Amino acid sequence: MVIDRRKALLFGSATTLRLLLFFAFPSLPDLLTGRVEISTPVTSFKRLQEGLFLYTHNVSPYDGGVFHQAPLLLSLFALIPSSLFSPLTSLLYIALDLLCANALIQIAESGEAGSSRLFTSPRNELKWDGIAIGAAYLFNPFTIATCIGRPISVFTNCAILYAIAKAVSGKPMSSILALGLASYLSLYPILLLPPLILLCYDRQARDKKETPPISTFAIKYTSLFFATKVWFLYISNILTGGSWEFISSTYSVQLLLPDLTPNMGLWWYFFIEMFDSFREFFLGVFWLHLGGYVGGLCIRVRRQPLFIITTLLGIFAIFKPYPSLSDTSLYFAMLPLYRHIFPLMRYTFFAMATILYASLLGPAFYYLWIYAGSGNANFFYAITLVWSLGLSEIVADSLFAVLRDEWEVERPEMKGKDVRQI
Repeated sequence: MVIDRRKALLFGSATTLRLLLFFAFPSLPDLLTGRVEISTPVTSFKRLQEGLFLYTHNVSPYDGGVFHQAPLLLSLFALIPSSLFSPLTSLLYIALDLLCANALIQIAESGEAGSSRLFTSPRNELKWDGIAIGAAYLFNPFTIATCIGRPISVFTNCAILYAIAKAVSGKPMSSILALGLASYLSLYPILLLPPLILLCYDRQARDKKETPPISTFAIKYTSLFFATKVWFLYISNILTGGSWEFISSTYSVQLLLPDLTPNMGLWWYFFIEMFDSFREFFLGVFWLHLGGYVGGLCIRVRRQPLFIITTLLGIFAIFKPYPSLSDTSLYFAMLPLYRHIFPLMRYTFFAMATILYASLLGPAFYYLWIYAGSGNANFFYAITLVWSLGLSEIVADSLFAVLRDEWEVERPEMKGKDVRQI
């Protein structure tokens, strides 16, 4: 009962804060919706409104090359009356934030972060409870800004968190279905499939005496994942009047990067400067770099599949084609689950100072470039490099801490001693 009261207080406080920002400052949502740190060409709420206008007037939203989002989102938002569109969408995004926090609480209470099937950290008792994890997410300034800015990526984040929550609850079918929805809304969550299958298998092997071989388990749920994806595509085909045009407008844009609108990522400036004859080669290199971490992490950190997912979310926030604050807030939501490795991290102050530095100077540099005219694209791209440096340091340092934690279990006599690579 105490936990329920704490959760009610947490959700009530978070809801009140968001309602205050939405309705006491009516110009704030429009301001944040237009920020490049929050909205990207594939997640912009303004582009969703444009596509919705065309959709409700029986015009294909994919004809103009502006709308790059999934057809099911059009059907969802078309149900909202135009006269109540702004307040109801605000309530919808608040509800999504609460659902994300609820999923995080379930993940934290499962204890998977500190004690998986194959590994139990000696620091397992050093952790925050689920309410603290949920509060860290709901009151993170990046999360609040994302909620007010209303990018479509919030739907993807919610589906990813529920996929993880169902996996740690021993419900692999629901988990794979949620991941299928996430990969339908965006492209990159498909890379989470291998570690998520490992997580589902480990939880089922822990709860049941007899489990099938992991190869059989993987084939079964990989097939379910792609069947889910095909089903969503088929429903989308029906909603768009039998047209498959949405596939190229939704997924090819993320694969081929035709829209080079500035964002927080590393791709846009590089491909602006790239000669067209080398474009396909470097597209392959960038995607290979993004996807290449999956196999290595699944092999090296096999005993902790939840940490593999957490690390991949951090890598996505840095290296995906169109990253935003939404991706960073999702990674920062998962990282507190590993409170027990924080004492082993070496560069926390440097990394967080870098993130804070880039957060404050990023909007200023963008203003100098776009509005004041006293700078150029290098101003903004330089600060995005600093931002990526800070995130990279956190990802690398947390990975070091987890590997050090495992190593101290294997070599107890080395606990507390410095390690240097020669």
